[in-house]
Amino acid sequence: MRIVNVLVLTLIMSINPSQAATLNFDQDATGALPKGCMAGATGGGTPKWSVEADASAPSKPNVLKQSGDAPFPWCVVKDTAITDGVLEVKFKPVAGREDQAGGLVWRFKDGNNYYVARANALENNVSLYYTQNGSRRTLKYVDAPVPRNTWHTLRVEFAGKHIRVSLNGKQYIDLEDSRITGAGMVGMWTKADSVTLFDDFTYAASVAAGAAR
Repeated sequence: MRIVNVLVLTLIMSINPSQAATLNFDQDATGALPKGCMAGATGGGTPKWSVEADASAPSKPNVLKQSGDAPFPWCVVKDTAITDGVLEVKFKPVAGREDQAGGLVWRFKDGNNYYVARANALENNVSLYYTQNGSRRTLKYVDAPVPRNTWHTLRVEFAGKHIRVSLNGKQYIDLEDSRITGAGMVGMWTKADSVTLFDDFTYAASVAAGAAR
């Protein structure tokens, strides 16, 4: 079974770029959410997601910025329904006294049920969680350098039970978990008072799951 999972993930990793969708936020109005997205937070609070101009953006001129304060802010693409696939985003942790995190969510059913992988500049680690019925549970932490005020690339590959998480081209997590199954939305995530910038959010479904829509 593990051999099958590895083969499926290899297929995901080699998806043709034409099968992927990328949000670079450059055609979106500043001061508002990106078109086709919705935002909120697990656990209440006052999240604030908005498209903003930023001179450091990997693809200029705009980024998506989270500058509110909530337990777990999220922003997802509404018309996605992906079971197995790959996600990637560039993120820049800017500030935050409690946290300086940037993350990805997938198999997102609602604000209380989804997987999340994140990197944290205050803790210098990469971690994987599942959120079920509003409760976040840790699957794995791994130490990793995550300097603040620097653009990083976070990537997640998922097929069946198999999940891989990479930061800046280096794989940090590779495990199996089956708590969140079936198709769901995909998107971005932060924690607490993190001020985080995002750019070039890319997502694609595996061949087995069909094209992202």
